[in-house]
Amino acid sequence: MFEKLSEEKKTEILETGIAEFAQNGVDRANINVIAKKAGISVGVLYKYYTDKETFFLACLKRSLDVLTTVLQEQITSDDKLLVRTGKIIRAVQKTSREHTNYIRMYNEITSGGSRKYAPLLAEKIECLSSTVYTQFIAEAAEKGDIRDDIEPRMFAFFFDNLLMMLQFSYSCDYYRERFKVYCGETTVDNDELVASQLTKFLESAFTFRSSDVKHQEK
Repeated sequence: MFEKLSEEKKTEILETGIAEFAQNGVDRANINVIAKKAGISVGVLYKYYTDKETFFLACLKRSLDVLTTVLQEQITSDDKLLVRTGKIIRAVQKTSREHTNYIRMYNEITSGGSRKYAPLLAEKIECLSSTVYTQFIAEAAEKGDIRDDIEPRMFAFFFDNLLMMLQFSYSCDYYRERFKVYCGETTVDNDELVASQLTKFLESAFTFRSSDVKHQEK
């Protein structure tokens, strides 16, 4: 008889799959291992997901839904750009610690053996952030809150690149070690210092015009 799973059990299975895909990538992930860790049979898993790729895409959707919800909570506020930026940075820090496997799976897709899924990932998550970041940067420039000699779409891209690297620095082994090399062993655990320094870095980028920057003569 077909075993009907509760919503809680389905979430547990997806989280187990996310952890396996984050660790091993899609190609090396083992469905038998996932089923065993989740406490179900492979047959039951395949009743809900026809093959490994279908299951992986369900895991990807689960992770993107969670991350997108967190992002939307921060980017839909009416705060000025630099205040909103600080909130987004802290949200990135929090989600990177709480959902490390999501970020590691994200990294695996962008650079590992699962690169064929990169267009899907870009379409699902980047479209939201790119649209909203571009919009609130453009609005801030129009209101005079930041410099007005910018191309909003490019500034949105550069801004998101910094946030993406910050995510990887908390979640992925190589980038975490790189973080320590540049900033010191204890800095990776000092969220307030990281957030304040990155906010200052962005404040300079968003507010200083070229004519305001004094270059020392050699």
